[in-house]
This record gives sequence, C-alpha cells and structure tokens, in this order.
Amino acid sequence: MGNINFIEELTWRGLLQDAIPGTEEYLLAQPVSGYLGVDPTRDTIHIGNLVSVMMLVHLQRAGHKPFALVGGATAMVGDPSGRDSERQLMSVEQIQYNASCVKNQLAQFLDFDTKINPAEMVNNYDWLGQMGFLEFLRDVGKHMTISYMLGKESVKRRLEGGISYTEFAYQLLQGYDYYHLYKHKGVQIQVGGSDQWGNIVTGTELIRRIEGHEAKAFAAVCPLLTDEQGKKMGKTAGGKQIWLDPKQTSPYEFYQYWLGMGDPEAEKCIKIFTLKDRPTIEGIIEAHQQAPHLRQLQKELGEAITKRVHGESGLASALKLTEFLFNKNSKIDALKALSIEDWQEVVEVQDTLMLDKQKLEAGMNILDALTELGIVQSKSEGRRSIEKDQSIRINTEKCEGTDQTLTMEDVFHQRFLQLQKGKKRRYIIEVR
Repeated sequence: MGNINFIEELTWRGLLQDAIPGTEEYLLAQPVSGYLGVDPTRDTIHIGNLVSVMMLVHLQRAGHKPFALVGGATAMVGDPSGRDSERQLMSVEQIQYNASCVKNQLAQFLDFDTKINPAEMVNNYDWLGQMGFLEFLRDVGKHMTISYMLGKESVKRRLEGGISYTEFAYQLLQGYDYYHLYKHKGVQIQVGGSDQWGNIVTGTELIRRIEGHEAKAFAAVCPLLTDEQGKKMGKTAGGKQIWLDPKQTSPYEFYQYWLGMGDPEAEKCIKIFTLKDRPTIEGIIEAHQQAPHLRQLQKELGEAITKRVHGESGLASALKLTEFLFNKNSKIDALKALSIEDWQEVVEVQDTLMLDKQKLEAGMNILDALTELGIVQSKSEGRRSIEKDQSIRINTEKCEGTDQTLTMEDVFHQRFLQLQKGKKRRYIIEVR
C-alpha cells in the first residue's frame, strides 16, 4: 500500500502531534526504514503503548520498512520520561522474559512475511550490551553536552527531587539506538509517543554530530491517549489497566472497555486503533449519530480491535459473554455455547451464589433451592413466583411447577447453572 502519505494518514487519524520539518516530503520521495522502541518493563503492553505501535503499522502500510526495537538494554536503566521517581531495576532474566512476550504482541500488528518491506525485530541489548563503559563515553558521550541533556523536559522536571546518573544517561542510550540503526540498518525515522520527543531528537542530534549536518534523520510522535477532559485513557472505571495479555485483561473485559466508551472517545479511537479507511469510518460515525442507542460506533471499534489483539476465538468468546450477560432474554443455547472458561469469567464479573453438589446429586426441590439461595424469602413466596407470576426460570426455561427437582443434569460443565426471577433478576449458581 505504498501510495499512502504517511504524515497525512497520521494527521487525519489523530496520530500526529509533532514531526521534524521535512519529514513528509522526504518520506514521499523514497521508501525509508523507521523504528519504534518499546522497553519491556512488563511482560505485556497496554493500549496506551499501542497508539505508537499503530504509527509503525501505518509506516509499513505506506511502503516503508518498519523495525520494532525491544529495549532489552534500556529496560535495565529505566526511562525517566513522565515519571516523578526512580524506576525499580529488574533482573536480566525478567527483562529477557518480558522482551520475548512483547515481541509476540508486536507481531500481531506488523507484517513480517511480506516480500517488499517486511518488519524486523531488534533488541538493543545486542549492541548496547556488548559496549564497554569507556567505549560508550568516548564514542557517544563526547558528542553531547551536559547543557543539551539538561534542557530535556524529562530531566528538568526531575532535577529538584533528584535523578540518578543512570536515568540521566538514558537519553544517550536511546539516542545511540537511533544512531546504530541509522548506521547499520539504514533507519531514517523514529516514531513514538510525545513523551519520548526529547529522547528521540537526542538521537537525530547525535546522528548529525557524528555523521555531519547533511545526515537525514527524522522523527514523528503521536499524542498521548486522553479523553475529552485531557485525562489519560486506558483504564476501566475501577482503575484496572487495559493490557493486551489475555491473562491480565480478558478478551471480554477488553471488548467491554471499548463498548462502554463515550461517543467522543470512540470517534477518536476508531481512527487510531483500526485500519478502516476514512470513508468507512465517517460512514460508521454518521450511522451512529442517526441511532446512538444502538452503539454501532462502539461495537465496530470493539470488534475490530478485539479481533486484532485476541483473534477470532477471543472475539467470539467476548461476544458470547456479552450476549449472555446483557441479553436478559437469552435462550438456553446461549448457555450451552459457553465453555468452562467462559463460565469462569462470568463468575469473575458477576455475583455468584453457591449450592452444595451433593444436594443436586440427590435431587433438590426447586422451592428448597430458591429459599436456601435467598432468591425468595419463603416457600410461599416461591410458590407464588412459580404458580401465579410464572417468573422463575431454570437455565432460561420456565419452571414447570413447585414439584420440579434440580439435578446435576441441569448443571453445565458439572459446575454452573442459572436461575432467574422475573426479567431483571438473574443469578449464576456455582455448584461445589
């Protein structure tokens, strides 16, 4: 898709905050190589990190060659950008494990198999880890002045409270990454978040000081992901971070985050996190405005990004759970479709009542079950609910009468069943 104007594409998608002058013209004139650096400070990235990953995706779509740099070395030091205190140092083993996990996640977004401009993974430990301290001071440190380094915002905001030499030197390490890739891989543009601007331009400056002012090195950064009030997005209402790792944020929770998003944020995010073209997105937004109660915008966004991150099976699981949890008129087939893992996730997001397995194995009268569980306050209330109101359902099917017996045949996966009283009161029962 080499006919895409990279800077123009970033601009309409809301993915561009700043760029070195001349970047657009240079990238239109010839294909180049570019990179994004990610420090593996955890074994997963979150959706805030994903914004800059999408920049690299669009760089590849525009016909340029992307490099995804995993910072196995820089993670040992810690980036002071956006922080008020020193990072906790991690072991080499933990960093290597994190790096392998992050590599796998980046591989979900970049094409490593195309013949024209395949993506490549690199790890800066491969060059920084082999460089001695004296060699680094002589070949890198001598090119950058202390006054230049002190001028960086990430350093200035930490000077009063204190910043270690380790974190102070971080910008030189990241700057050298750019120089190394420029020299050995022909990289001429770095992309990243706006909080990385100071570190990134240190790289372009280092390249020019070593290679001469004629050297071509560019940069583009995206804004941080914020809502209409300027607050950082990427967490649930309960304060949970939205991670890409399904063990830390399940596909259902991931999908629900986008589904519950307000219209202004959803309009912003469908441009950032999907590859839908401009006419398609504008059509979705227009259709949503005609019938906002249908939440088509949020559904299109949620389905696209959940499928990208968690695959077809992850999206299918998220949709099944959503249908089950939010459609009060769901049929028994919806329950039968839930795997044991789906039920376990239901238990995590919805209150659960407990029943003794031995009682169901022997057969338990429905009135006894309803009163023991507290669904009704007395057996007389239970009789009214069953006989007069006909409001009791077992696994979505109407209770046949007060003499009906619950058995293990009513239990899915030998563990779960559902009882309902009326349309709105639904109870998940866990059998143990």
